[in-house]
Amino acid sequence: MFDLQQRITVAAQASQANTVSIRRHLHAHPELSFEETETQQYLAGQLKELGIPFREIAGTGLLAEVKGEQGSGPVVALRADIDALPIQEANEVPYRSQNDGVMHACGHDVHSSSLMGTAAILNEVKANFAGSVRLLFQPGEEKLPGGATLMIKDGALKNPTPAAMFGQHVHPPLPAGTVGFRPGIYMASTDELYLTVHGRGGHGAMPHNAVDPIVISAHIVTAIQQLISRQTDPTLPAVITFGRIESEGGATNVIPNAVRLQGTMRTLDEAWRKELHLRLEKLVTGIAAAFGGSAELKIAHGYPFLKNDETLTRWAWDEARRYLGEDRAVELPIRMTGEDFAFYTHHLPACFYRLGIGNATRGINSPVHTDTFDVDEACLETGSGLMAWLAVRRLGGVG
Repeated sequence: MFDLQQRITVAAQASQANTVSIRRHLHAHPELSFEETETQQYLAGQLKELGIPFREIAGTGLLAEVKGEQGSGPVVALRADIDALPIQEANEVPYRSQNDGVMHACGHDVHSSSLMGTAAILNEVKANFAGSVRLLFQPGEEKLPGGATLMIKDGALKNPTPAAMFGQHVHPPLPAGTVGFRPGIYMASTDELYLTVHGRGGHGAMPHNAVDPIVISAHIVTAIQQLISRQTDPTLPAVITFGRIESEGGATNVIPNAVRLQGTMRTLDEAWRKELHLRLEKLVTGIAAAFGGSAELKIAHGYPFLKNDETLTRWAWDEARRYLGEDRAVELPIRMTGEDFAFYTHHLPACFYRLGIGNATRGINSPVHTDTFDVDEACLETGSGLMAWLAVRRLGGVG
């Protein structure tokens, strides 16, 4: 087994330069969710060079497969998302985004190039395992309904259903060369809230002749927090945040007719998620009516909570320590961010882990979704090698 580990390590090192080149190309040519046509074509070209069969899926996605030469066996699936964000990049680097207002600020360029590096490694060691490794290059992670739903609908998890699935995501707080795991519930469900509060406009100096939707909105926002602090089980994490509030018209002395609010709701329990939907509707309509106005709440159902299979994730954590070293695979805390990889975790045993990309000495520590986000590209060797190791080990690789 040491020989196989050494072969994968050497292959990851040998493919690093090409993996970096792929990452930089993707970073310089980002595309928004479900618009990744050039990204798809570029990745398809890389798969053709490797001689790995693939097909288009979910519009702008790709599904490829590396078959082991030890005979038939189970399938292990590996997923990378390929879309970018509507952010104007501020970094002055040779691979800076060439697409105005679009940036790989969440590391999906790392995920995609790393998986392509994994594909190259698997190609080199396919004589050492049975079964096959299915590669999912998935579009639209950043936008509802989430590209994962389309991949599943188009059969990415069928014929046959994978025995296990792995996904990785960049994590700036972890230094490059390290990874993080969390068995069990790890990330939150994500729903989008769109609330319109209707009142009756009027003169700001004569509020008694109007129905002020701004005051109603203020009461609603404050009251909604009580759903979390007084109606949610204190041991159950849940968050409701409004990130945008704007009136239809209005001025320093003008009460508007309506106010629109946009927010997010997150929790780690599907039953309470459904209950919160009902209580939100009742609360906002009730408060608005009590003040003489009305309210309309639209909830865009997003991603479910992400639950890492306990057995698979603990196994992967152990294997990461074996491959990278005892101190290079750490435990992660629960987080309230969301991920559409969660859909996969509700269909089959899956493990979603974090890939360290930070380098404090070089000042590479910007959070994801910021215009200065970047990575220490040494992470690509770790990401591609570890994914290959997990896949081959799960398939009982020998050598």
